Amino acid sequence: MPDRDLLIDVSRLVWRFWRGGLPTGIDRVCLAYVEHFRNRALAVTQRRGRYHVLSARDSDRLFDLFSQTPASFRRDFVRLAFRARVAARRHPHRKGLLYLNIGHTGLDEPTLPQWIARSGLRAVFLIHDLIPLTHAEYCRPCEHKKHRKRIDNVLASAHGIIGNSRATIEQLAAYAAVRNVELPPAVVASIAGSPQPSNVAPRTFARPHFIIVGTIEGRKNHRLLLHIWKRLVAKYGEGAPLLVVAGQRGWEANEAIAMLDRAIDLEGHVLECGASGDEELAGLIAGARALLMPSFAEGFGLPVAEALQLGTPVIASDLRVFREFANSIPTYLDPLDGPAWEAAIVEFTGDSPERRRQMQAIGHYQAPDWRAHFNVVEDWLRSLRVT
Repeated sequence: MPDRDLLIDVSRLVWRFWRGGLPTGIDRVCLAYVEHFRNRALAVTQRRGRYHVLSARDSDRLFDLFSQTPASFRRDFVRLAFRARVAARRHPHRKGLLYLNIGHTGLDEPTLPQWIARSGLRAVFLIHDLIPLTHAEYCRPCEHKKHRKRIDNVLASAHGIIGNSRATIEQLAAYAAVRNVELPPAVVASIAGSPQPSNVAPRTFARPHFIIVGTIEGRKNHRLLLHIWKRLVAKYGEGAPLLVVAGQRGWEANEAIAMLDRAIDLEGHVLECGASGDEELAGLIAGARALLMPSFAEGFGLPVAEALQLGTPVIASDLRVFREFANSIPTYLDPLDGPAWEAAIVEFTGDSPERRRQMQAIGHYQAPDWRAHFNVVEDWLRSLRVT
């Protein structure tokens, strides 16, 4: 077997699978990296400043566990961890290896730069967003302090940085300039969603529906849509379209969650699905009049790409990152302009000229895919080896 020439940090996946539940967008990116690099990688786990580099055999076993259900993962991981700790190393067997941290996990740990330096690693980090620094008001309390530690550690120890979008790298460069530190070599490689199921059957209801996809949190702006739906119901009654809310409940969204739980006038007009499986979600998106994405900030915004890939129009906030991969196809609106959103939703309930424009443009859309992502990343990693 060829020598493993890189390390991949799987701490986030271990934590996520242990807790159970469906993978988030960042989790899916981590899984894509494990799948792509597993034959040449050793797994790294870290917790509270303790680092373990697994053997090749135990790494393969752990990679295999990520295809299991949460219930069986817990049982099999405990068994593996008991055996693997005997052969695991605190540092890799040789210096000069690449270390990939794709999921942000452990980046705020003070010992991370020292461990990287002592191990002689060339660390490469994938940065998903700087939202806790640019939009702290939409994040958990103190998350901005934690994320500042993450980014400072990255700037102090990175051999290279992968950005999921040009917008993310530009924000990172601006932050580095403010901190008066040099930005390490960086590359932009658009991430991709899960492969869409073949022959998706569009899910329909007795009336037209719209869908918003993503964790229910403040920056996703569910509140805007729920207030719009109150007005639509007041105007049209049973003739109002249905709003489907797909995503688990998160943070800093108390008003939106209270409306979902207690707004009597929204009963029967808003359907909260929680976290949905890939096939179920694809069907809901494919059958929708449009995906709604009124976010205040996004690191990327995979639901936009996935909707266009499924042939569903998109009404979205006018964010720079959306224009990177969706170009001019979506209908872009100010996330604070409630009347404009309400008017667009009413128009898209029928066969409006703007919706017809999108449907025609969608036929030529090419969504970001993992093959293109890893072509960019692999070429760039090879260039890092010779510098």
